[in-house]
Amino acid sequence: MSYFFDVAFKFHSTPLLSSVSHSLQSQRPQTAMIRFHKLALAAAFVAAVGIVPSSIVGTVGFVSALTDEETADEAAAAAAAAESLIKDAEPYTPPTGSSAFEYEAEVHKMLDIVVNSLYTNKDVFLRELISNASDALDKIRFLSVTKPELLDSKKELEVKIEYDPDNKTLTIRDTGIGMTKDDLIKNLGTVARSGTTNFVKALGDGAADVSMIGMFGVGFYSTFLVADRVTVASKSNDDDTQHIWESLNGEASFHVGPDPRGNTLGRGTEITLHLKEDAEEYLSPYKLKEMIRHYSEFVTHPVYLREIKTAKIPKEKEEDDESKEDSDDIDEVEEEKEPEMEEVTTFEYEHINTDPAIWARDKDEITDEEYQEFWKVVSKEGGKAADWAHFNAEGNINFRSILYLPNDVPFALQQGRPDEVKPGLRLYVRKVLISDEFDLMPRYLSFIKGVVDSDDLPLNVNRETLQESKIIKIIKKKLVRKALETIRNLANKKMEDDETEEAEIDADGNAIVKEDKPKKVHHYVEWYKKFGLSLKMGCIDDPANKDKLQKLLRFKSSKTNGDDEYVSLQEYVDRMKDWQKEIYVFPGETMKQMKTSSFMDMFYEKDIEVLFLTDAIDEYWLQHSREFEGKKYRDITKEGVKFSDEDEDLAKRRNKIYNDKFKPLTKFLKKLFGSDVTKVTISKRLGKAPAIVSASEWGNSANMDRIMRAQAFAHGMAPGESNIPTGNLELNPRHPFVIKLLESLPADEDVEVPESVKDAAWMLFDTATMSGGFPIRDPKKYATRMTRVLKSNLGVGSLELADEIDPPEEEDEPEEPEFNMDDIDLGDFKATSVDDSVELDDLDG
Repeated sequence: MSYFFDVAFKFHSTPLLSSVSHSLQSQRPQTAMIRFHKLALAAAFVAAVGIVPSSIVGTVGFVSALTDEETADEAAAAAAAAESLIKDAEPYTPPTGSSAFEYEAEVHKMLDIVVNSLYTNKDVFLRELISNASDALDKIRFLSVTKPELLDSKKELEVKIEYDPDNKTLTIRDTGIGMTKDDLIKNLGTVARSGTTNFVKALGDGAADVSMIGMFGVGFYSTFLVADRVTVASKSNDDDTQHIWESLNGEASFHVGPDPRGNTLGRGTEITLHLKEDAEEYLSPYKLKEMIRHYSEFVTHPVYLREIKTAKIPKEKEEDDESKEDSDDIDEVEEEKEPEMEEVTTFEYEHINTDPAIWARDKDEITDEEYQEFWKVVSKEGGKAADWAHFNAEGNINFRSILYLPNDVPFALQQGRPDEVKPGLRLYVRKVLISDEFDLMPRYLSFIKGVVDSDDLPLNVNRETLQESKIIKIIKKKLVRKALETIRNLANKKMEDDETEEAEIDADGNAIVKEDKPKKVHHYVEWYKKFGLSLKMGCIDDPANKDKLQKLLRFKSSKTNGDDEYVSLQEYVDRMKDWQKEIYVFPGETMKQMKTSSFMDMFYEKDIEVLFLTDAIDEYWLQHSREFEGKKYRDITKEGVKFSDEDEDLAKRRNKIYNDKFKPLTKFLKKLFGSDVTKVTISKRLGKAPAIVSASEWGNSANMDRIMRAQAFAHGMAPGESNIPTGNLELNPRHPFVIKLLESLPADEDVEVPESVKDAAWMLFDTATMSGGFPIRDPKKYATRMTRVLKSNLGVGSLELADEIDPPEEEDEPEEPEFNMDDIDLGDFKATSVDDSVELDDLDG
């Protein structure tokens, strides 16, 4: 331990450390704070060790193999490092001629919160500074309308951003209205502002986070997220002197005074951030461009970024007269030497926010091409938008917006994951991006992209609370209404007439009509094929707009042809039969199966249109949308389908007779099938089919049952006999099979029914089950019955297998010799013509 104290004593006693200590003490003002570099201690130790004699180093166990000359060199290097430390550790010196001011208590409290916000998105500082600069530019531009002379000191209205890697500073400069000395004192520290108080209160209540600082009007203080020291220089037309404001991060005071540099701005404000060590990423031009384009892409005034570029150019040589005379004597043919190059640094300003905020312009002044170009900016995609809406919403909440309908389906929707679609709307306040993560559209409209710019957002809530705020709900409601209106406009848009072609005239002077000309597909049909499922989802998620959404739906029907012909609900209702009171729908798996289904027989016969529903979601939205314009939906695969085109009294009397006549059959079948069927009835809606199994009116259809059993993660819903629903067996009283089956029953109920009759009844039921879309409940029993039928029809007496054949042994065939091409010389062969009389070589001649 004595060795350690010996080293420590000599370490402290070195002349270098004494000079460092004396220098620091002599330079420390009473009111200043020394801010040491985090490596100061380590570097000072290295410097001291370099000076400590080798005998001492050896005493404490260090290995020293340096010569006296090397020791001297290290001592010099250590001295230089110490001098650097002195410079870095110099106490803070406020601007010359400035005065100190204490922060207002609420401001200091807020700054303390900002500084300690370790998990905040620090990028917001640049958004706030550019937003403040834009406001300052707007103010001077507004005042210059009546006082043009205000712009005499600086005509350009712009924001310039400069980074300095050497000094680790970032500067944001604008040519706005600027601030006087009093403005700097009041706006940046001493006067309590409502925004400051509200922000601190919201932070305390957990209703805000640091990223929302700009909404409270105190966004300037976000600079301390990334800076150790902030310097603000500003020049106003109301003050002949340019003043400077400066404050250290974490200090309770700031300094304001005349700018020692004089009037360098002309007019405007310059904010210089002396960045923290963990904020040096903001010295990258790529990072700065990304941030400007993300947050301030549509700011009205131009934002320029000064880029530092290096290039190599030929070094200029100074030549005297003698060298010039000597050069004349040199042979001109002599090869020129490559010029000596030198590296130069250049500064270039690049305009970053080049995309125009066209939503702020009058829509009558904007061309379709401009809208399509802006679509590429908003969507970050190629191609064109299907349609768009540009509008100003006025009332209690005012905002401007452009909504786009895309042509291409987002990938998450293609994969059936609507909840994973990223929000497509960006929320702006005075053209400054607040967030691109707000759910301003319900999930069924998540594919819509665009911008929303409002000045009426609340000032004291964070993102989560803002999402549920009354203002956002009002904006969301208006946006949904406008989005549905845009889709409706696309649906109602008239087809553009094909370009008029010059008609061909025949010999008699009559126009020749071209046949088989392909029919042009409506824009909405093409769009609906891609996004129709989302609209059906809306019928489930958005009851308030259910009626509007149903008018946008399109369907295939029994009267549509081709892949591109669809019918709307309104068109269906308009061409319903006079006696028809319901909208007939047929949910199924494929169009082919539905068109040939036994359920359709009577509808074809009576020329009644049926809507085919092939999407899995159809079963769900039908449960939420029971009717359309007073017409209820009727699933034709369920019981209760009736037609009102017949005399009601006649139909009632006829039905009674059929029920009485076939009562023995229905009673026998219900007893035979047991729990496999809910009930057996006589039906008048069957055409050519002998029987069919339908679902109960309030139960799941066969199609819905298929969908539910196909759910991959349906817990407790594993396919099995107990999960297959029972249906209603409907019999066609006019079909020969049914009549024959009735006649095959014994007159006496106590007499055993023949097995062949039972098999026929089961086969009728199996056929009706499959025709109704239900699966066979017991495939094993079904196979057994079919085996008995085949045995009877083929006249097979026994199902015992025949004896296995015993084939005779065959002699082994000799193996074919292998053919080796290696032993053949192709030069020994001579080609001849087909008739073997003319050599092929002679044909060339």
